[in-house]
Amino acid sequence: MRSATRRWKAVVTACLAPVLALMASPAPLTAQEATGTIRADTPGPVYSRRIFTQFAEHLGYGIYGGLYVGEDSPIPNVNGFRSDVIGALRELRVPVLRWPGGCFADEYNWREGIGPKADRPVKINTHWGGVEEPNAVGTHEFFELARQLGAEAFISGNVGNGTPRESAEWVEYITSPAGSLAQMRAENGREEPWTLEFFGIGNELWGCGGNMRAEYAADVTRRFSTFIKAPAGTKITKIAAGANSGDTEWTRVFMDVARDHIDGLSLHYYSIAGGWPPSISATDFAEEGWAHQLSATWQMDRLLAEHTAVMDEYDPEKRVFLAVDEWGAWYAPDPGTNPGFLQQGNTLRDAVLAGINLNIFARYADRVRLTAIAQMVNVLQAMVITDGPQMVRTPTFHVFAMYVPFQDGTVLPLDLNTPDYTFGPYTMPAVSAAAVRGTDGHVYVALTNGDPNRAIPVSLSLAGVTAHSVSGQVLTGDAVNARNSFADPDAVAPAPFGGARLAEGRLEVTMPAKSVVMLKLD
Repeated sequence: MRSATRRWKAVVTACLAPVLALMASPAPLTAQEATGTIRADTPGPVYSRRIFTQFAEHLGYGIYGGLYVGEDSPIPNVNGFRSDVIGALRELRVPVLRWPGGCFADEYNWREGIGPKADRPVKINTHWGGVEEPNAVGTHEFFELARQLGAEAFISGNVGNGTPRESAEWVEYITSPAGSLAQMRAENGREEPWTLEFFGIGNELWGCGGNMRAEYAADVTRRFSTFIKAPAGTKITKIAAGANSGDTEWTRVFMDVARDHIDGLSLHYYSIAGGWPPSISATDFAEEGWAHQLSATWQMDRLLAEHTAVMDEYDPEKRVFLAVDEWGAWYAPDPGTNPGFLQQGNTLRDAVLAGINLNIFARYADRVRLTAIAQMVNVLQAMVITDGPQMVRTPTFHVFAMYVPFQDGTVLPLDLNTPDYTFGPYTMPAVSAAAVRGTDGHVYVALTNGDPNRAIPVSLSLAGVTAHSVSGQVLTGDAVNARNSFADPDAVAPAPFGGARLAEGRLEVTMPAKSVVMLKLD
């Protein structure tokens, strides 16, 4: 039976080969226009600055070597944290920092990361690479990192193999102005309590956080939430460990059982062309790899529609927000690296992927009020990559820098009709867009062109917008896999953009192929 099946597959493959070859050819380079309207006359919700949250897990070179080198390092640092990396990240105005994981958090004992570093136990990072974890970066160091970045604190508690008491005592150690744990904190060098804005009640309880069923996980969440207590006059926002990708049943159970005990519910979705485990190269690809990955990225729109619809059934007032606190591109590890370190190159494809996601989030900003790309340094879709004393900003970094004006802006609804981009079996919108009125009063319009072959004209009516000039930046490259390197750190970097104009109440833009554009209307 198996041999017959193989013969049949061979016949079908041979017959379809000419058709598949034709499908894999780029579409003709005809000029198709994207059109739409920016509705500044009917403003929407706030595009929360926390949508630009960063994620730093004890994973590979994300913390050690990437962010932290120790006070005795020849690499310039402040209290052990690299001055070059911190300086770059401050350009992004990082609003929130999520730590210590991720799966690492599911086994983390906070007491092992306080006190003199020489006395802290050296553990094995069983999740990521089987390497030693020195616990040199613990609670005090995390809050020092958040201080240097100017970011709010988002701590993921250990629900996997921890207890409610451990989480409660950790929160008390961080936030209490008095008591034995506050005294312990003072003895370790910090008299004043810190402010803890967000506490994650576990991580991926459906997987590395305990392999729980939704009903059980929801009950566990209720229990842990009961003991996460903020000092009088303060608030800690509690975020439950939500669904994996398309598991809307998990979201339904949590909203039914636990919604009165949480403030936010998470969702994790990675763009993984070809499914799990990640198998395609981060840097060695042609148009098929470009299209395959971007088609996976566009699934975010469908997932947000499905999960927010479930949440709306139980919470029409939208009190509980959706936190997409892990998203981004996940590829096969770079050759020659520890596969548990999740090191991958970062190309123009990832820049466009980031822009698409950030534009999608605008459509759901009434419910999506925090997201965290994975991860900040040296891991997955990183902002910066380091190697010893060297550092380079990635194309993804530059997209986040271009979107800084979106932070806490007011979403302006944008109806867009766009041509498709098709390559082989992959079809998706060619253009994505979002607009906000920034906190400075200006209107900002973000556009991506996912078609790597053609420039696309975009014509947008401006309802409720009075503007006399337009300026902007564009990010593109000479190839779909263009990237920055230590030898050529600015190969993919923003440049002034002159392809937009205002005419008779319309914004006319010629979007270059494979590009991200940010426009400011004056």
